Amino acid sequence: MKKNILLIGGSTGIGYQIAELLNENNNIFIASRNKSELDTSKVTHLEFDVLKDDITELDLPDTIDGLVYCPGSIDLKPFKMINPESFEKEMNLNFFGLVRCVKGVLDKLKNSDQASLVFFSTVAVKVGMPFHTSVAAAKGAIEGFAKSLAAEYAPGFRVNVIAPSLTDTPLAEKLLSNDDKRNKMDQRHPLKRVGEPKDIANLAAFLLSENSSWITGQVLGVDGGLSTINSN
Repeated sequence: MKKNILLIGGSTGIGYQIAELLNENNNIFIASRNKSELDTSKVTHLEFDVLKDDITELDLPDTIDGLVYCPGSIDLKPFKMINPESFEKEMNLNFFGLVRCVKGVLDKLKNSDQASLVFFSTVAVKVGMPFHTSVAAAKGAIEGFAKSLAAEYAPGFRVNVIAPSLTDTPLAEKLLSNDDKRNKMDQRHPLKRVGEPKDIANLAAFLLSENSSWITGQVLGVDGGLSTINSN
């Protein structure tokens, strides 16, 4: 029987790749601001702005077996240039938007035999990096929330977090805008390349599947070795 998988923000980048991997054997619902290049013959697109809209008003199935929260940001600035309002903005998009979505579909997740929830963090939570204070704070909140949620709802839910390093998505466009920038970013990683959306999507698809049925409460790095290896 096909599972119902809901992606919040999945019309581009990593979310789009997750949908591509899963749409053949699952019912995919993508709630995002626009459908971009989505093939709506394969997935169901629902117009949704995580900062403005109420997810309970969407036409979703009574049972949701998988939830992926994709919205994020890369706003890298020195701490002295970031005002408190910028921190609030990061938290609202990355963390509070996630909380609202989980709250809004909680009963539908409970209807699943064992729902799988997948959230996204960043390598910068584990490895202190300059200019990442606001995004690391917001993503760090996600990691703590996910572990507590996993404990509270086990065995009914599995909750895991993927912590990527820089990945070639529209969100990272400014950081990879020319060959020189890309080469510098490639060389920072022990595996000598930045991530591709499929690198992250493959793990997300695994976590949403029965193949990961004994995995919960984990923060899994997909970062080309950056968080654990010094190859220089």
